[in-house]
Amino acid sequence: MIPFQNTWPYDIIMGDIYVQRCPYCSQTNVLIPMKPQELVIIHEGKKKLLVFPCCHNKITIIDTDSDYLLCDQPIR
Repeated sequence: MIPFQNTWPYDIIMGDIYVQRCPYCSQTNVLIPMKPQELVIIHEGKKKLLVFPCCHNKITIIDTDSDYLLCDQPIR
């Protein structure tokens, strides 16, 4: 079972990926530097280092689904 504390929701709006709130600095509507094509590559097994542009904190994404990013550490 996937640990819920390691997940973070995202939305795709007009080809860009947004998170409603940064898990570290709580800024709202953060555009993350990823494209929707990368979600498929991550789901197939490749890891991705994601640096939030608002506060420069980092997480490693290890899997994705249609609603959530799965990280290697608790972010909730």
